[in-house]
Amino acid sequence: MIDFKLWYTAVLLIIMTVFLVKEIFETDIVLFSILLLLLAGGVINLDEMFVGFSNHGMLTVALLFVVAAGLQNTGGIEKLEKYLLGKNSSGVSKKLLRFLPIVGSVSAFFNNTPIVAMLIPMIRHWTKKHHMALSKFLIPLSYATILGGLCTLIGTSTNLVIHGLMLNNGMKGWGFFELSPVGIPVAIFGILFIATVGHRLLPDRKEPALSLGENTREFVVVMRVEPIYPHIGKSIEDAGLRHLKGLFLFQVERNSHVISPASPDELIYQGDRLFFTGLPETIMELQKIPGLSVIKDASFDLKNYDSDTTGTFEVVISPNSPLIGKNVRESNFRSVYDAVIIAIHRSGERISRKVGDIVMHAGDTLLIIAKKGFMDRWYHSRDFYLVSRSVEVTSKPHKYLIFSMVVLITMIIAMGTGVIPILAAVAIAAVLLLITRCITPHDARTSIDLKVLLVIACSFGISKGVENSGLANLLAKELIQAVGILGPLGILAGVYFCTNLYTEIITNNAAAAMIFPIAISVAQQAQMDPRPLLLALTIAASASFSTPIGYQTNMMVYGPGGYKFKDFLKIGIPLNISIGILTVAIIYLLYF
Repeated sequence: MIDFKLWYTAVLLIIMTVFLVKEIFETDIVLFSILLLLLAGGVINLDEMFVGFSNHGMLTVALLFVVAAGLQNTGGIEKLEKYLLGKNSSGVSKKLLRFLPIVGSVSAFFNNTPIVAMLIPMIRHWTKKHHMALSKFLIPLSYATILGGLCTLIGTSTNLVIHGLMLNNGMKGWGFFELSPVGIPVAIFGILFIATVGHRLLPDRKEPALSLGENTREFVVVMRVEPIYPHIGKSIEDAGLRHLKGLFLFQVERNSHVISPASPDELIYQGDRLFFTGLPETIMELQKIPGLSVIKDASFDLKNYDSDTTGTFEVVISPNSPLIGKNVRESNFRSVYDAVIIAIHRSGERISRKVGDIVMHAGDTLLIIAKKGFMDRWYHSRDFYLVSRSVEVTSKPHKYLIFSMVVLITMIIAMGTGVIPILAAVAIAAVLLLITRCITPHDARTSIDLKVLLVIACSFGISKGVENSGLANLLAKELIQAVGILGPLGILAGVYFCTNLYTEIITNNAAAAMIFPIAISVAQQAQMDPRPLLLALTIAASASFSTPIGYQTNMMVYGPGGYKFKDFLKIGIPLNISIGILTVAIIYLLYF
């Protein structure tokens, strides 16, 4: 029966690997199917099958999706985005060198799963806004958190697992910074490799871009330059208004004098009216730029409007509408419809007058902001031929931003100091954001990526099956015995690369737990100090770069980045080999 379980599990692992590499089915379907087959073959029991579904790490990731969405709603992610990634779209290497060291440093002291969960939405938003490839940033994000986690005892759960196993075996556990002499050089090398060479091995896959194509409705919006605008006196180019994605600044009006077309060298002055064409989503983002205003209206503060109570709508003026022939100012649109016109689209014509002076025609499409009940009130009105919801742009007043950032900082401090368990800290943060309406229950539910959670949960059951079958133990013993004749350097390399191979297949913690007793046994047989072998084991168990299934942060970026299995192989194999050689060399020099 034992042999049957061993070979049965081996065949299932081969099938799983082939299906994942060939991408025959979705990742979550493949892993859950393998889990069911392990149960059917008696390799795992029902409790072991579902152990991952109640795992603290998986539940933490689920709640962090809610926290990240709450920060996104209140603008907190955007603040972090500007600090980590900056405002411009300079080269990929420069951006990676800017934010990967920060991410790695933070990951050395905090669990890397929450970091990745919170930064994925931020990086997705930034790359979309700057028309850069998301696929160039998400694998580097995951790898930076893994590398940072190698530097301290609390950097990753794997370090703590091995620390606990050492204590259980009567050994002295790891000191807080005992991993640092190896982890820090490895992290520096890894980040430099990713930022200079590695990202070139990644695909250039962009999310659907915001662009003004031939069939796109071109809205015109006019923004007034206020005294607080920080770029007064600068050129359009230097102010960053020339390369706004999905927006085009085509005209400037100054003291009734029209400058068209607006050249990149044209200077911006207080009181200027800037004419943009763009999509509804980009126009709404434009409202948030400090010092540019579309309208002064106490009821509709566009810098601080609450998207839970206020929405964007598009209305088409009907042939019988009383608005026809009136300009926006004369129509009393605000008082009649309890709404504000942000921009206007007129098919086949670029409007070059400020919104208040535009005379409305039948068929004009107005982009407006109104209270959520607007559609119910005016859907059947003869004033409009069509009333529809426009793009949803989440937004909250500034006080919500301050509160959400306080919640985030408090959560991070609680996780780092261990005052309360990590899961409890994240759960409290999510609940606080919900009850204070930083995020609605509906948005919280839709923010949770069930596919990511299913993959993480399944990986625990599969690793348990590999352990139960005896497959991992058999292969690890054979591999380490084969390199023992090469002396301490060969044994170190054997422990490292054996662990590293298994962490790529069955996840980090499972590989660490399975190789640990074998490493102890080898040290005893070779009459070696087990500590350097366990140090190699600790680094190797977390240094998972070649497959998405080896480490949960890799799984978290797999779907959002639009990656294929082979993308991890292209960047991961050279990174795994080079880091393995560096780690073994450093440990050998330190101990032998």
